[in-house]
Amino acid sequence: MNENEKKEIQSATFERLLKHLDERKDLQNIDLMNLANFCRNCLSRWYREEAEKKGITISDSKARERVYGMPYSEWKEKYQK
Repeated sequence: MNENEKKEIQSATFERLLKHLDERKDLQNIDLMNLANFCRNCLSRWYREEAEKKGITISDSKARERVYGMPYSEWKEKYQK
């Protein structure tokens, strides 16, 4: 596997994780944090931090929107218990 293939696979895996989390809106962040020691907010922070390493500025709200699939405030209102 070359480096480009590795990155394509990692990208597809990340997209699949986001899709899985989107399909499981019943899974609350606190439950995810308790079970796996990370949550959607962690993913959005990691996304922003990795972008910064590449010299790309992404706001926290835009990173969260990428992970949540909608503005965080909207997700919170609809799905957070």
